[in-house]
Amino acid sequence: MGAPLHRGGGGGGSPSTRLARAARILFVGAPGVGKGTQAERLMKRFPQICAIGSGDLLRENVRLQTPLGIMAESVMRKGALVPDKLMIRLILGELRSRGWVSDTSSSLSQPMILSSAAATATSLSSQEDDNYITDHDAVPLPVQPSEDPTASFILDGFPRTVSQANQLDAQLTINLVIEIVTPSSIILDRIGNRMVHAASGRVYNSTFNPPRIPGRDDLTGEILTKRADDDLETWKVRLKKFEETSRPLLEHYRRRGVLWTVQGNSSNEITPLLLREVEKRFVGSGT
Repeated sequence: MGAPLHRGGGGGGSPSTRLARAARILFVGAPGVGKGTQAERLMKRFPQICAIGSGDLLRENVRLQTPLGIMAESVMRKGALVPDKLMIRLILGELRSRGWVSDTSSSLSQPMILSSAAATATSLSSQEDDNYITDHDAVPLPVQPSEDPTASFILDGFPRTVSQANQLDAQLTINLVIEIVTPSSIILDRIGNRMVHAASGRVYNSTFNPPRIPGRDDLTGEILTKRADDDLETWKVRLKKFEETSRPLLEHYRRRGVLWTVQGNSSNEITPLLLREVEKRFVGSGT
């Protein structure tokens, strides 16, 4: 969803609406279901909501060579996955820097620094990542989220598993998980008919958003192409894998009472239902 933090705004479409309390939202949906489209529309309607992308946060911290970024880069260079607790530190660090959460322990108010051992280390296993920070920050403790409406966000890219969700729950409460459901046959049809203008990233679809001249970009007239990864067999595998891995995560949030499911064949069908639900929960008296 773009930069690590992207604030919604007005302009075009329906008028914006002010939230009455903080919304901490997670989207769950298959690849190609339109989560990015719904997030943009949600932020446009409710400008107090922003998007926080875990992948963007990771890349930005690596680029800036923050203590956590140095740690993550060391792990990734070895071909290993970034540990879940490191991703949670990145997310909480971003929220803390915005003043949207506060630490429940005064000991956590100290800044993170590189230890001298870690600063000179040339190799590191994912199990040794705590060498990079002082002991009091090795395991993030629960934070107190602000209920100010301006502390509202959509968390993108994390958690993806029940284990990650449990770890995040121990630190921060997500108060709405939105499951977006569109039939796989429709998603595959979208992918099969999708064309892109490589230079600008503009996306067309021969079914519902065709270019004015077939096969040509509307603005430049240049030839449209297919994405290299828009292979239907590959997408069938991705959708099947999502179906298998998402069930436990959705059940986890269903048990916590924060899961809401919306179904539709198109983004335009889903959007009004989504906006209405968020308004009911965070503008009106809903819980």
